[in-house]
Amino acid sequence: MSNIIVLKSEIASKRAEVKALVEQLKAAKIAAKDARAVAKLTKQFAKENKAEDRAAKKAARIAKLEAKLTALKNPVGAKAIKANKKPSKASVSVFA
Repeated sequence: MSNIIVLKSEIASKRAEVKALVEQLKAAKIAAKDARAVAKLTKQFAKENKAEDRAAKKAARIAKLEAKLTALKNPVGAKAIKANKKPSKASVSVFA
């Protein structure tokens, strides 16, 4: 009879171990899911920041090119730009 009691106590301890392992597994799964969610959000924020940086650079480049275009439309500005490129052949004769 004592042999059966020992086996029952062993079974009970094994069940308790299995229950503890199942709880640990659940906790690990939840932690992994949270980590994936955080990584996804981080990646999304990085992507948005990269897009904003690209848009800002593009806007700055467009503004710079528009300023250059307005300078080229003015004849004195065009001559001054040419003078900056080739100082030996610069001749500014028209003033605003």
